[in-house]
Amino acid sequence: MSMTFVAATNNPGKLAEMKRILGVLGIDVITLKEAGLNISPEENGRSFRENAKIKASAVCEASGMPAIADDSGLCIDALGGSPGIYSARYGGEDLDDAARAELVIGLMKDVPPERRSARFVSAVCVAFPEGTFVEAEGTCEGRVLPRPEGNGGFGYDPIFEDMAGNRFGIVPAEVKDRVSHRRAALNALAEKLGRNGTEC
Repeated sequence: MSMTFVAATNNPGKLAEMKRILGVLGIDVITLKEAGLNISPEENGRSFRENAKIKASAVCEASGMPAIADDSGLCIDALGGSPGIYSARYGGEDLDDAARAELVIGLMKDVPPERRSARFVSAVCVAFPEGTFVEAEGTCEGRVLPRPEGNGGFGYDPIFEDMAGNRFGIVPAEVKDRVSHRRAALNALAEKLGRNGTEC
């Protein structure tokens, strides 16, 4: 499998993770800047899957190249599934990753350990210039920690622990890459691309 996709993201953490994981799978990823683009598609879908497709479609149309998008977030059972699709802007556009994590910790302060279940969800989509799409999803089950731990990863990683005890703010990137929701989604995507015989 030899492919090159434009990554429909301006998030450096997500971009680095996609490059690492897809590189192992034999897929090259170039940035929006490398594709000569300066766009930020509006994420107005009602699900991770819809948002991923919106972003991939917009970048594919603008670049004329296959484009890959990921829409992902943290879904916390005790908060009714929030932050969910609003993970990147939870609490307002002016908050950074650390402030959003602290907001969640505050909302969860009275939630006992047995009710802190949560999962990271990732929906990925590749849009091709001929108008076809390949989509996949992945999840990583775990729980919300009582306080941030470590400064690895990005987003809500410092407050998440998976079912195997991997604390995403502490474990090395290569460990997270093996178990993350994004890895699960991208593995499933690679399998679909190979099965479909798609080439670019």
